[in-house]
Amino acid sequence: MHTPEQPTLQSRRVRRWLTYLWREWTIESWRPISPAFAKPEPLKWNDAELTAAWIGHATVLINFFGIKILTDPVLFPRIGIRLPGFTIGPKRLTAPALEFHELSKIDVVLLSHAHFDHFDLRTLHRFDETTCVVTAPNTADLLRWTRLRDVTELRWGEERSLNTPGGAVTISAFQVKHWGARKQRDAYRGYNGYVMESRSRGRRRILFGGDTAMTNTFAELSQHGPVDLAIMSIGAYNPWIRSHCTPEQAIEMANAADARFIMPVHHQTFRLSFEPFREPIERFQAALGNTPERIALREIGETFVLP
Repeated sequence: MHTPEQPTLQSRRVRRWLTYLWREWTIESWRPISPAFAKPEPLKWNDAELTAAWIGHATVLINFFGIKILTDPVLFPRIGIRLPGFTIGPKRLTAPALEFHELSKIDVVLLSHAHFDHFDLRTLHRFDETTCVVTAPNTADLLRWTRLRDVTELRWGEERSLNTPGGAVTISAFQVKHWGARKQRDAYRGYNGYVMESRSRGRRRILFGGDTAMTNTFAELSQHGPVDLAIMSIGAYNPWIRSHCTPEQAIEMANAADARFIMPVHHQTFRLSFEPFREPIERFQAALGNTPERIALREIGETFVLP
């Protein structure tokens, strides 16, 4: 049970963080953006393999045995509220590993929820009607001014099978512990984690956790078979522990889903919380110190190929 002091302390921490963020956002315009650690080469990827590269934050480019999938695409220098000529919100710490024109032709865009750091309309405006979108409930209306037309909202437990130029994939949504409001008054918007499944090279499964705090829903996924790759957010937990997991919790949830490899994302890209820049990945590596071979990658721009 919470004591009366606990909510007050939490509120003070949140106010202090929001004040800090506002100060950072207003003075960081002149700060340079660091380059990504590496540059993927998707045109050289083999369609007979499962290949994934971390582009930055929660944006992952996946070649799923010929099916090109992009998660939560965010490719511009800032996220936030767009006004004529500029954006009010956080500036990137690290540049995306690829610019839009360097991506493969994308078959499917996967959107976990409508927060600005996951659902970037400037990036989404770059896609056309040939790209399919799978998104969370009550978020499709945000895409009405884009060229995207094949848009499917999935509720928890629902799935959609897609026949793309690269092959067939089934995407199912599952419950995570987060929230979906984009602004102050749209708390009705949903939020999802996803499992992608392909049977073109045997049964292969990728888990994209989106944003989530610690929850037991990942254990239910193991009932349908093991996961080859779990893409898990590991940052922004201080002070937002009620909606974002720690690196250790991310590993615990991936283990519960019976994941073979884990790709840590959602860190080193934007300053969204108090933890130091390198803390999430350092804690993640330490927690997997006995099985480091399970770490799919560590830095923005690195590429993972399923053995």
